[in-house]
Amino acid sequence: MKKTWITIVALALVLSSFTAVLADRGTGKGNPNEFKLGVEVLLDEQKDLLDGKRVGLITNPTGVDQDLNSIVDLLHNDPDVELTALYGPEHGVRGSAQAGEYVEFYIDEETGLPVYSLYGQTRKPTADMLDNVDVLLFDIQDVGTRFYTYIYTMAYAMEAAEENGKEFIVLDRPNPLGGQKVEGPVLEEEYASFVGNYPIPLRHGMTVGELAKLFNDEFKIGADLTVVEMSGWKRNMYYDQTSLEFVLPSPNMPTFDTALVYPGAALIEGTNVSEGRGTTKPFELIGAPFVNSTELAETLNSLNLPGVTFRAASFSPSFSKHSGTLSHGVEIHVTNKQPFQPVTTGLHIVKTLHDLYPDDFEFRAENSAGISFFDNLIGNGWIRQDIEDGKSVKEIEKKWEDELAKFKQVRKQHLIY
Repeated sequence: MKKTWITIVALALVLSSFTAVLADRGTGKGNPNEFKLGVEVLLDEQKDLLDGKRVGLITNPTGVDQDLNSIVDLLHNDPDVELTALYGPEHGVRGSAQAGEYVEFYIDEETGLPVYSLYGQTRKPTADMLDNVDVLLFDIQDVGTRFYTYIYTMAYAMEAAEENGKEFIVLDRPNPLGGQKVEGPVLEEEYASFVGNYPIPLRHGMTVGELAKLFNDEFKIGADLTVVEMSGWKRNMYYDQTSLEFVLPSPNMPTFDTALVYPGAALIEGTNVSEGRGTTKPFELIGAPFVNSTELAETLNSLNLPGVTFRAASFSPSFSKHSGTLSHGVEIHVTNKQPFQPVTTGLHIVKTLHDLYPDDFEFRAENSAGISFFDNLIGNGWIRQDIEDGKSVKEIEKKWEDELAKFKQVRKQHLIY
């Protein structure tokens, strides 16, 4: 009896271990020591890139290692590194500023280093701001969407580095949406802005290091560029399939779920409907006082869009659109991230709101050039017109296929992983 019991226990342990292995394979999470961020590769294996050089660091709260240690502190406390200046994108180095809020020059309390803002009045570092550096490091988590501004902060800084004879190093990080799927229209040149400065699609499927290579070569920046590659990242990995904790890249990007819906849900910013800013679920909650939440949820669910369900919801934003006013709409629930198509989903939401509430729904007003903020976000003017003309989402998608196919061919040349 004793031998039988021992055999049963042994079999149970073996089965448990086998199940754990399968679970790791299913989630993409294996031994965390096999995965390294660019910052970790730099400090563990390639610190010679910084030998004898004064270092300027462009970062924000996402610039951490896997133990959540800030790269600012890691470099500042490293006797082999001469960190001389910090540069902050939108929201600042410490992430304390809301969207669109200008951050002035200041001295970082923790390190005593000067902090220069790269958002607002000065988006490209000036010669004076680079006077005390030999090499610029960029370490910021992107979210995989064309209109997230950090990638243009990187591009402007690359231009400044080239113009002032400075080296530029990108410490690579994962694309939270994986590196395989590419979606949406390619931006047209006349609609370029700080929420879309280059002709890339809404969901580009590239890491910041890969984008740096593409920007540098295809758009003739010509910087002295080095990408410190990650170790152990695979293109099929979403953020939750790595060993990383999710650190807010910006105040309204609180979770990985937010990043999942962002490429499409953020199109709502170009309308008079709330995109959920001022709630605990920005971009997952969509609504306005004039919306019937049950009607909107039922209409969107009837489309049977892959990997997503819509729940009728009401909310009162604490700031931004419809602040303090009860709004009705939906919460976007991604039920399966693999087939989920955020751009297509976002377009369906915009079109459905337009069609259900024609007397109340509005796109943001056009500027003097006839361009709405929605046009800047989507990257052209014809999609807004097509929605107003009653075209289907399928008809709209078909019109961007050729340019998207061309981009995919260019993109291949700059992929690292």
